[in-house]
Amino acid sequence: MIDCLQKMFVLAVAVLYVQAAGKSKVIPPYIKQCIRNDPKLHECLATAINHLRPYLKEGINEIELPPVEPFRMDSLSLAITGGSNGYKITLRDIDLYGASNFSIQKILMRPNLPFEGKIKIPKMTMDAKYASTGVLLVLPANGNGTFHADLGDITATARGVLSSYQKDSEEYYNLDVLEVDLVIKKAYMVVSKVTNNRIIVEATNLFLRENGQEVLQVMMPQLRVKLAAIFKRIVNQLLTHVSADTFFSN
Repeated sequence: MIDCLQKMFVLAVAVLYVQAAGKSKVIPPYIKQCIRNDPKLHECLATAINHLRPYLKEGINEIELPPVEPFRMDSLSLAITGGSNGYKITLRDIDLYGASNFSIQKILMRPNLPFEGKIKIPKMTMDAKYASTGVLLVLPANGNGTFHADLGDITATARGVLSSYQKDSEEYYNLDVLEVDLVIKKAYMVVSKVTNNRIIVEATNLFLRENGQEVLQVMMPQLRVKLAAIFKRIVNQLLTHVSADTFFSN
């Protein structure tokens, strides 16, 4: 009789253990959990996003996310000067490095309002194929080659809207809307390997050195939209695979 009771007790403990194990959730190493009702939730969210940085750079196989760098963009078309012979630059096959070295400075989540995050990026570099048409400094400037830019002291403001949905009896998030504003204080741009004469190359680089910020402002509307699309894709790749209860504990 005692032996039978002992066996029943062991069986009951085993069942309870299995039930508890089934309810427990394994938190992947790239996730730093926050507590939903933490009075310092905004600070925890900023820390949690910053915690993701090295994993994003290397890629996360279990959620089918490849290394995020370089950020790849198809093209940027820049009308630098107006008129029928205005100077125009087209950048193609663009590789952007350094964006994953972001640092979340502040994040603000408000009920029924878009979230907002302040982000610092020390430096980004851009490499692309380059083609130009039109007149630059009274010289015909048709040509193509390679383009390089060093961008520094970058501040970004991200605003977005999240929604939630149910999948496999669990809650998941989706990033529906994301807008990114950029302020880039330092810009150095140069072209090389241009299929044109040396005078045109020197004139182009002189123009870029003296008017880097102006060129950047022409580039900015397209750059903001394309960066926002890349960030949104990366975020939703994560959110699709990680449930809300993995991000937050009660």
